[in-house]
Amino acid sequence: MKIFKIILMSIGLLAICALSIQAVQEGSKSEIQADPKVKAVGENYAIHALPMPENLNFAGESVPIENPDIYERMDKELLVNTYWQSNGMLLLKRANKYFPVIEPILKEYGVPDDFKYLAVIESGLTQAVSPAQAVGFWQILEGTGKDYKLEINDNVDERYHIEKSTRVACEYLKKSKEKFGTWTMAAAAYNAGNTGVLRQLERQDVSNYYDLLLGEETGRYVFRILALKEIISNPKKYGFYYNEDQLYKDIPTYKVKVDTAVTDFAAFAKDLKLNYKILKIHNPWLRDSFLNNKTKKTYYLDIPKKGYYK
Repeated sequence: MKIFKIILMSIGLLAICALSIQAVQEGSKSEIQADPKVKAVGENYAIHALPMPENLNFAGESVPIENPDIYERMDKELLVNTYWQSNGMLLLKRANKYFPVIEPILKEYGVPDDFKYLAVIESGLTQAVSPAQAVGFWQILEGTGKDYKLEINDNVDERYHIEKSTRVACEYLKKSKEKFGTWTMAAAAYNAGNTGVLRQLERQDVSNYYDLLLGEETGRYVFRILALKEIISNPKKYGFYYNEDQLYKDIPTYKVKVDTAVTDFAAFAKDLKLNYKILKIHNPWLRDSFLNNKTKKTYYLDIPKKGYYK
């Protein structure tokens, strides 16, 4: 009898719980129905397969999208970069700020404008440092920087200087183009190195980037550039909306000549009605709080014009 009573009590408790859950669910449904603004997640947001863009090219060189493996690799990069929305929006904002600095230098050197997207995938248009200690917008290694006459020491590292590092990248890319014959191969060589790419071309007996079997990073490299080119060039097509005033903007500056040692950049900045932080933001190539300058070299510091910082 005791067991029977316990069973009845258990059934009763289960019934009460079931009724309570049903009441909560019905209440939630009625609340949703009562408020037309509240919808299921799928009604507000959906993941779509993306149409393949027509006439894909890098620096005027066509992409053989008719090949199944090329189609899949391109499709992957479009999907990854379209649906990484926070990163995509940040890249769009930064591109508005930094492309006007990079574009005229590319043009000056005769390097196709598409290479500005190479800087996007290399660093996200930030002063990044890689695990291999490649530095800056163009991710230049110390040895390469010195080969191209950049100053790199404890006080100064011109790999962080956007204009100077862009010029080095242009020179490197032009040499690669002369060596390999196409801008697409020059882009791949920027990632894997001229020697590494040449070795694979000879080993596989091909001459085209799209015919090469490469490691994952270099194999994705040109497709990532193409994807970011497509998305940044057509943001609304890929679901990125913004107002112009929400984009980051370059702050106008003027040059201040420095041809002596500077013992304290904090005091130096104060004399210019700035603080240390703002001075370093506009001159990231200054790597310490002072400048030895034993050789009396002439440097030009970028100083923001009045009215842009409070």
